[in-house]
Amino acid sequence: MSDWLRVAADGRITLTLHIQPGAKKSEFAGLHGDALKIRLAAPPVDGKANEALLRFIADALSLPKGAVSLKSGQTSRRKVLEIQGATQDAIARFAAPCGV
Repeated sequence: MSDWLRVAADGRITLTLHIQPGAKKSEFAGLHGDALKIRLAAPPVDGKANEALLRFIADALSLPKGAVSLKSGQTSRRKVLEIQGATQDAIARFAAPCGV
């Protein structure tokens, strides 16, 4: 299992992410230390990047936006998300194109 991906006994998945807001497009960008790096095409203003991140992850996993929540990192580039209703394999598949 990766450092950035953890699965709890009850099936909830947590992701540790490093976010780069203000990018040209939203995409997975590989690893940044022990976190998965994501570039977001949203500015870090008024929570827009956080909303874009939740929508980006939910869309990547074909989940409703409510299945993805921000556990920590409201104002930080380092964020921890909690995901319900996804499998570890599904998350590994969406991160695979960036070499993770």
